[in-house]
Amino acid sequence: MRRAIEDIQNFGIEADIWKIEGVDERSDCEMLVAQARSGGRDGVACVLLGRGADDEKVDHWLTQAAPVDGFIGFAIGRSIWWDPLKSYVDGKIERAAGARAIADNYLRFISVYERAETPTAAR
Repeated sequence: MRRAIEDIQNFGIEADIWKIEGVDERSDCEMLVAQARSGGRDGVACVLLGRGADDEKVDHWLTQAAPVDGFIGFAIGRSIWWDPLKSYVDGKIERAAGARAIADNYLRFISVYERAETPTAAR
């Protein structure tokens, strides 16, 4: 991903926000932000993608990215809405239950991100 960001930048394409696929190590998050902000691009930010992964994996990626200066949030989709939507389409749950499940999933990921983003001493 770092090389792809660099190649895109070298081609003259300037992004304000980079959508970054989840990575397993905080140091990789730091390296990706450093590349995104290289060459005086200090205002560039990154958001984490969920890649449709399960909650445990997305939680791990969120905890790696959230404390890194330059990550400003996430753009998780399928990990939030896939199962409730499938259950609704399959007739297993009502629309209101599906909407509530999607909202609950979203709020849970927000909570994971916010807990990881806030230093322990500040809690």
